[in-house]
Amino acid sequence: MLRYTLLRVLGAIPTLLLVIVLAFLMVHAAPGGPFDDERVLPPEIEANIAKKYHLDEALHRQFLRYLGGVVQGDLGPSYSYRDHTVSELIGGAIPLSLQLGTMAMLLSVIVGVTAGTSAALRKNTALDRAVMALAMTGISIPVFVVAPVLVLVLAVYLQWLPAGWSGNAGGARFLLPVIALALPQIAYIARLTRASMIDVLASDFIRTARAQGLGTIAIVRYHALRPAMLPVISYMGPAIAAILTGSVVVEEIFGIPGLGQLFVRGALNRDYTLVMGIVIFYATLIVLLNLVVDILYAVIDPRVRQR
Repeated sequence: MLRYTLLRVLGAIPTLLLVIVLAFLMVHAAPGGPFDDERVLPPEIEANIAKKYHLDEALHRQFLRYLGGVVQGDLGPSYSYRDHTVSELIGGAIPLSLQLGTMAMLLSVIVGVTAGTSAALRKNTALDRAVMALAMTGISIPVFVVAPVLVLVLAVYLQWLPAGWSGNAGGARFLLPVIALALPQIAYIARLTRASMIDVLASDFIRTARAQGLGTIAIVRYHALRPAMLPVISYMGPAIAAILTGSVVVEEIFGIPGLGQLFVRGALNRDYTLVMGIVIFYATLIVLLNLVVDILYAVIDPRVRQR
C-alpha cells in the first residue's frame, strides 16, 4: 500500500506543474493588467509599480520567480486587496467553501446511493423509472440554472428558505447552496449505483446468500453494497472536482463569501496572483482528494494494489 501511495503522489507532481504553467500563461495572455483602470497614471509611477511587483521582467523570469515562491508556499501578494497576501485571502475564504462542498458531497452520496439501490431492487417498476427520469433531469440541467430556480421556488414563492447569505439565517442559509451543488451529483451517483447494484445482485455469490435464507436487506448490507460501490468510488474524484468548480457559480449567486466568489472578484480585477493562487489551490486539493479516492479504491479492491 505504501508503494502504491508513493507512486500516486509522484504521479501528481507533473500534473500540478502543468497546472501552474498553464495558469501563469493564460492569466498573462489576458488583455489588460492588474493596475489598469480609468485613471491614467504617470509613466514614472507605472514604472515604479511594475518594478515593485517584478512586472517589468521577462516572462520566463517572472514565472521562475513565481514558481520558486509556490514551492516555498508563498503565492505572492494580492494586487487588488492591498496589504494582503494571496495565502491570507485563501485561508480566510476556504473554510466556508470546504464546509459547503463537504455537505454537498455527503448529501450526494447518501441520497444518490439510497436512490440507486432502491431503483435496482425494484428494477423495471414505477419507482425505478421515476428515479432514472429524475436522475436524467438532474444530469441535463446545469448548476447555474438549478440555483436560480431553487431560489425562485423555495425562497421567493414558498418562502421556506432564505434566498441569500444573510448572517441571521443560521444553518438554513446552507440548504439552498448545498442542494444546488448536490443535485447533479445525486443524479450521477444514483445511475452508477443502480447499474452496479443490478450487476452485483446477479452474481453467483448473491444467489448463494439467498439460498442460505438471507433476506434482501442483509444481502445488500453485508454482501452487495461493498462491491457495488466500486464505480461510485471511482466517480468520487470527478464529482469532487465538479462540486469545487460548481461552487464558483453557486457562491456568486447566493453571495457566499467563499473561495468561488473570491476567484470571480480576482478575475474581474485582473488580480494575477489571486487568480493563479486559487487555481493552484483548487488543483492541489483535487489531486489530493483523488489520491484519497484511489487509496479507498485500493482498500476495497486489493487487485488494484497488485496491478
